Amino acid sequence: MDPIRESMLKPSRSAKLERRGKLISLFCITLIVVIVLAIFFFVASRGLATFFGNGVNLWDFLTHSVWSPAVKDAAGKPQVGALPMIVGSFGVTFLSAIVATPFAVGAAIFMTEISPKWGTKILQPVIELLVGIPSVVYGFIGLSVIVPLVRQTFGGTGFGILSGTFVLFVMILPTVTSMSVDALKAVPSHYRSASLALGATRWQTIWRVVLRAATPGILTGIVFGMARAFGEALAVQMVIGNASLLPKNLVSPASTLTSVLTSGIGNTVMGSLENNALWSLALLLLLMSLFFNIVIRWIGKKGELK
Repeated sequence: MDPIRESMLKPSRSAKLERRGKLISLFCITLIVVIVLAIFFFVASRGLATFFGNGVNLWDFLTHSVWSPAVKDAAGKPQVGALPMIVGSFGVTFLSAIVATPFAVGAAIFMTEISPKWGTKILQPVIELLVGIPSVVYGFIGLSVIVPLVRQTFGGTGFGILSGTFVLFVMILPTVTSMSVDALKAVPSHYRSASLALGATRWQTIWRVVLRAATPGILTGIVFGMARAFGEALAVQMVIGNASLLPKNLVSPASTLTSVLTSGIGNTVMGSLENNALWSLALLLLLMSLFFNIVIRWIGKKGELK
């Protein structure tokens, strides 16, 4: 074959690099998928052992309020009711989201619509600082400041869902604020111009046009914040009381799925009922994280349709 023609038919250097890049990308994506599936399989196999290996009824696990895996009831069944932890986790998650949302949206509106210059100079560094603070620091602040304040104001020990709500409120505030700012900045400027041209005031434009257009992005930020609050362990564990009891009110000691996991997983033997029950709580956490991701994707698709 003609050497010139042969050289032209050979793959070029750029084609080889492109093929190599595709293979590396494919390997990385495959590795990520395998790791995620392996984690899910490992947690599911351990968590489901409580129901298939130890004979615990799933409905009893979700609805009973007594958590004492080492002790059996009069019928000889293990007492592994996860309802107190489920109520505690959802309680601090929803309450912290309810408290944080008005502050986050208000700060985002100030930073994007009212005073972008001063908002960027003052609030942006504060938000970035809050993101970088470790969870244990939030826990210590909650233990030193929030718990005594709740004790003096509402009575009781100061430990409970209310203290956990205040701690998580500060922790998820930067997440919701940052995503709300991005959602408001993504609203096209001609929406504002058209509203003002039709005679709407500045506040009417923000309330009826900008916020409505940015609603999917803001909702996504709220769900992201709830996902972080639901999975937070150390800070909540330090202020909630760690009592595996169904909370009677917001100021009575309670517990969450994460607080029970972190405090008990090191004190059990692998393969025992106590250990399997904790893995069942971990599986429940994993399923809730998956649920939050599904909700986020659904909200994103709704926003695209609009």
